[in-house]
Amino acid sequence: MTDQATDTDPDTQPDIPGKPTSASRTTLSHIMTHNDTNLLGTVHGGVIMKLVDDAAGAVAGRHSGGPAVTASMDEMVFLEPVRVGDLVHVKAQVNWTGRTSMEIGVRVLAERWNESDPATQVGSAYLVFAAVDADGRPRRVPPVIPETDRDRRRYQEAQIRRTHRLARRRAIRELREKRAAEGFED
Repeated sequence: MTDQATDTDPDTQPDIPGKPTSASRTTLSHIMTHNDTNLLGTVHGGVIMKLVDDAAGAVAGRHSGGPAVTASMDEMVFLEPVRVGDLVHVKAQVNWTGRTSMEIGVRVLAERWNESDPATQVGSAYLVFAAVDADGRPRRVPPVIPETDRDRRRYQEAQIRRTHRLARRRAIRELREKRAAEGFED
């Protein structure tokens, strides 16, 4: 669903002014309770993933100026367990934009609610969102304007991840087509 052509020619549409990375950067915070735990007594990874998707969705909607849907989630990494009573901060920003899609980078930090120790990074993820119109069709997004050296590094890394996503998708499609041509049914 990312960067697909729309019914109108993008070359005839007016340029959309870019937005700086800071314009849509968001932090979502949530205290973890017993309702969030798994069988091991730590916070369930799915709970963290939902918080990640929520924060990334807020950033995508802010940046694109309207609805955006999750197209993919890459590299969800859990570095440390999250415990009941942890205050979790999910920090998200636009790393890269295409014509209709955006990569959102997310860092997950946790701190004990009753301690003054600094928050520890407990996870990270990269999500791709596609901006959609009222009919669910892809719509253009403003280009992101990296503001800092860190933002520029994230932009370049996001381009590499996009190239890998597209190459992986193409390789899988070609393999499936080859297997189908050989008579294999999957």
